[in-house]
Amino acid sequence: MGHSFVRIFVHLVWSTKNWRHFITSNLRPRLFQHFQEYSRLNNIHIDSIGIQPEHVHFLISLRSDQKVDDVVKLIKGESSHWINSENLIHSKFSWQKGYGAFSVSSSNLDGIREYVRNQDAHHRKRSFREELEAILAEHAFNISELTPEDPPEENR
Repeated sequence: MGHSFVRIFVHLVWSTKNWRHFITSNLRPRLFQHFQEYSRLNNIHIDSIGIQPEHVHFLISLRSDQKVDDVVKLIKGESSHWINSENLIHSKFSWQKGYGAFSVSSSNLDGIREYVRNQDAHHRKRSFREELEAILAEHAFNISELTPEDPPEENR
């Protein structure tokens, strides 16, 4: 075979530190635009983004020379630096350690794309913790793998 054919889609999710509701309605469109611009400049293909007050979802397509961990570190590190350097919130901003990364098959691509883009409607019915528990269960992770730093719903 003379060419390499690579199509790897990954659904990413991570939260703000301590699941604090740092991402306000004013910050959200600026952050969305910043994610897109930064990713374009760094050859990270973002298909879809969903931003909530305490977490984000991405649907990305990886190139053959990219690793999930490297892409996540770039986006998380640069975006927290940008939010802090621009003084976009009233306290120090940071993302929580860790992230979720889940492979997406071509047959499920449209469904995940819709899911990521429609987070507002989705979260009218389900909290972030409930959502995260469901995602982990769907991908055969044990809910006990949520760490103690992942706050319970009542602490949000």
